[in-house]
Amino acid sequence: MPPVKTTVPPQAAGIYDAYLACLAARGAGNKTFDSGARCFLARFPDPQAWAGLPLAARLAGTRPQLQPLLNFLMLHGHLHPGYDYLMERKLTVILREAAASPLGPDIKRFLAGAEVLGYSPRPRTGMASEIAVRALIQTGKPLAELTDADFAQFGQAITEREARLGRPLKHYHHALYASRAVIYHLGAPAEPVPKRSTLGRWSWERHLDGVPPQVRRPMVAYLERLQGTHARSSVQSTASDLAHFGRFLARHDPGLASLALLERQRHVEPYLNEVAEAVNHRTGAPIAASTAKQRIQSVGIFLDAITEWGWPEAPARRLVFPRDAPRLPHPLPRYLPPDQERALLAALEDSTNRLYADALLLLRATGMRIGELVDLELDCVHEIPGQGAWLKVPLGKLLTERMVPIDEETLKLVDRIVVHRSPGRPLRHPRTGKLADFLLTRQGRRVSADTLREELRRAAGEAGLDGVVPHQLRHTYATALVNAGCSLQALMALLGHVSAEMSLRYGRLFDATVRDEYTRALSLAKTRLGPVLPGERTHLPVIGGNWRDAPLIKARLAGGYCLRTAAQGSCAYANICEHCPNFRSEASFLPVLQLQKADAEALAADAEQRGWGGEAARHRRLIERLDTLITQADAS
Repeated sequence: MPPVKTTVPPQAAGIYDAYLACLAARGAGNKTFDSGARCFLARFPDPQAWAGLPLAARLAGTRPQLQPLLNFLMLHGHLHPGYDYLMERKLTVILREAAASPLGPDIKRFLAGAEVLGYSPRPRTGMASEIAVRALIQTGKPLAELTDADFAQFGQAITEREARLGRPLKHYHHALYASRAVIYHLGAPAEPVPKRSTLGRWSWERHLDGVPPQVRRPMVAYLERLQGTHARSSVQSTASDLAHFGRFLARHDPGLASLALLERQRHVEPYLNEVAEAVNHRTGAPIAASTAKQRIQSVGIFLDAITEWGWPEAPARRLVFPRDAPRLPHPLPRYLPPDQERALLAALEDSTNRLYADALLLLRATGMRIGELVDLELDCVHEIPGQGAWLKVPLGKLLTERMVPIDEETLKLVDRIVVHRSPGRPLRHPRTGKLADFLLTRQGRRVSADTLREELRRAAGEAGLDGVVPHQLRHTYATALVNAGCSLQALMALLGHVSAEMSLRYGRLFDATVRDEYTRALSLAKTRLGPVLPGERTHLPVIGGNWRDAPLIKARLAGGYCLRTAAQGSCAYANICEHCPNFRSEASFLPVLQLQKADAEALAADAEQRGWGGEAARHRRLIERLDTLITQADAS
């Protein structure tokens, strides 16, 4: 007898007919798919009831003959199988089948939106299959209605699958992180979230883990009081410092019943000794003097505050004094010398990461802090009639705004950044919570300070420099202004300093008054005591009497030449005038320029012959500059 066909229940007949029509449209129908669908619908007339089975049963029941039906049910809104199931299935053909389903328009919008934000084909396809189509299937909502709760549920499912597998699924977390930004810029209420950070996610109790309860309670109350007047990051730093002291007390005096029983000799002085001997837990090196000072001062301020407030846990007398903290060194600002700066700026100009490189060039041109740079908004440039263009620097480290004048070259930098930034909806400001159009955005998110630091490290490596940090660009900006005679008041306004002491650090670099006093005193000493230094310079050896052939570092100057030993290296100021944008020449100087070019060509060939690639490149840069100057002089 022929087998009896399984009958599809009437309530599932519409689904069954639509499924067969979908298979026929794709030319994919066969008896196995048909029988599998009839058996499934006979058992689950309401397909959503299947989603209530345990995960193991759902996965075991996903036989090859049922996969086309399950895909159809999910894509046409008849089945929301759970993220646990969706995460276990590869869904290799789901995007192709989704194109002809009700989800097709939203998938198309997602791919287009990801392309606008700068994602290449492979990443945006991966995001669509891993995140977008699964979110649409499970929630049953269009893209524009996905909420924070929907993404939180998806993220929880990823975490649960990591627990089942016993390994991290970083690619899923990254895809969810990126897809959320794309979907936000398509109009969804779910906003992009910052990358994972402990800032604001840990309770004060967790920061003080390991501190005895009788000590932790007043510390937590103190930190909660600070939240009203301090930034979260500042309170978190204080919590870290107090945690060191609290854990020390747990080890040193486990029976301490209250902070009111603290004693200078018994508790504070041993803690000061421990801080003096403390090491960095990562590197094993002694902690910096600034770190030691902060740990001691935070404890002193805490104990003084609870005493002033009259808390019962306050000690009977003052225990920590200013002289307990180590004195800090006062180094000069770490600016970049001219030759190093030129090499770094050249590497940034040649960078393929134009958005990041231009942002760092803007940092050098304006003297901003890195935090101020990433907070710049799209309307940061203001044109003032008769006063040129100004850059509005947002609230930064000292919570002050300022206006910095900028020139045409800096305006072009801002224009280049606007061209390379990603478009999209305004993003939530981390400090104010308000929506803002930030200048530095990529792939729908704000460019982070860490990303810019990484680009600076890369460019510095190409330039042969090591250990360059963004704040050195600010130091270099300020140093250049001081050398050009910028007044203290103007420097304070440009840098956003609130005290003259902060700006005076740059004045100590090259103090013209000190130089004048040195020259006056040296002249007076020579007059009274005779020459203090040799009157004649020590002449370096010149082979055959021709300085161009000497085995030395040589530089041709307009009015002479410079010789230096190989150990000295090339002078940072050699030919600095010729490269200065303010340098001018005219036709009467053509013979000098042409002679200087001829000597520079000979010196470049000599350096190449000796294997001094850097020297040869330096001479070739001078030759290019001299060609420009000769052309300009000839034209004049």
